Amino acid sequence: MTDQACGVPEVKGTAIIDQAFEGFMRTFEAFRETNDQRLKDLETRRADVLTTERLARIERSMDEQKSHMDRMVLAANRPPLGDGARRNGVATPADLEHRAAFDAYVRTGTEGNLRALEAKALSAGVGADGGFTVTPQIDAEIGRRLAVISPIRSIASVRTMSAGTFRKPYRLAGAAVGWVAETAARPQTNSPTLAELVFPAMELYAMPSATQMLLDDTAVDVDQWLVEEIELAFATQEGQAFVAGDGLARPRGFLAVPTVAEAAWAWGSLGYLVTGVSGGWPAANPSDVLVDLIYALKAGYRQNATFVMNRKTQAAVRKLKDSTGEYLWKPPASADGRASLMGFPVTEAEDMPDVSANSLAVAFGDFRRGYLVVDRIGTRVLRDPYSAKPYVLFYTTKRVGGGVQDFDAIKLLKFGTT
Repeated sequence: MTDQACGVPEVKGTAIIDQAFEGFMRTFEAFRETNDQRLKDLETRRADVLTTERLARIERSMDEQKSHMDRMVLAANRPPLGDGARRNGVATPADLEHRAAFDAYVRTGTEGNLRALEAKALSAGVGADGGFTVTPQIDAEIGRRLAVISPIRSIASVRTMSAGTFRKPYRLAGAAVGWVAETAARPQTNSPTLAELVFPAMELYAMPSATQMLLDDTAVDVDQWLVEEIELAFATQEGQAFVAGDGLARPRGFLAVPTVAEAAWAWGSLGYLVTGVSGGWPAANPSDVLVDLIYALKAGYRQNATFVMNRKTQAAVRKLKDSTGEYLWKPPASADGRASLMGFPVTEAEDMPDVSANSLAVAFGDFRRGYLVVDRIGTRVLRDPYSAKPYVLFYTTKRVGGGVQDFDAIKLLKFGTT
């Protein structure tokens, strides 16, 4: 749907964001009224076809309005890159020198100044296959934007490293402890047993292109252009990997680890509950399975927990009510907020599976403690003016890893019977 189709004219500023949010809330009220009518029809007779179709149209409009609103909020929150990384509000000579050298390389391919700077700094981001690291400010801005638009990254823990692999120790068995009297002997305790989780950084790439005429235009901020070109490409690939990546040449997603019924849970796997219906919700009291999922998580994780599901699953959840007739799904309280389900925020991740037979379509947990994203410092750019003439390609790489770090912090809902 276009911006005009959402009922929002193409203007900038907080006023238009507020207007879009008000439009979204009006659509949500229309959704509630139409769904209530559908439920009344079901109680007395068959569901009216026109009501069902109207409800589907309203749901599509809600999704499109929310996506449009998210894009506006993201654009409004993007700070300009300015004149280089700043310290205490003032760009250092080294910052300005790096910015000028990188700008010259992107625009004209001049490598000398940039190569000298990186040799002098012993840059950790330069590999044997060539390319140059972007300025620290561009690297930081890419990280900030990915934290906003990459759904799992926005709720996970993020670590930055200079090595190729991040290793995190964890305790298999703790030191023996016990109560003793004041003067009783203290027997020697066993030492804790430790193991480690390994998170290798995999290479993620994008290849934006530009004409030489664009690069020659001094009015064009090439730093800003480069960041905007690669942010969505990186976020899309990350989203797929953090959810279902197999760990081969990409991070390992949380749905790719072994899963077992919650009653048989053990470290190294994620526990799941079943809906009791293959590919669907229970016919009676469907919200009960969500309550069970919430309380399958220990209290220490539950206080910071988040639901994760895709748009289609969220559309089904929107229709669920509690015993008093109140909708369990609540719209965001502000334009830049998140919807909530039973009091917990909802993160929409399109790479989560749809509801189908035995699918793990809903995740719930403290992803800050449960999933770790590791970034190797330095985003690298290799300028290629030859492969796609008259376009100049910019082979941009970033090394990213990820995986589950606490297997007790995330629980899954399986749409099946076993």
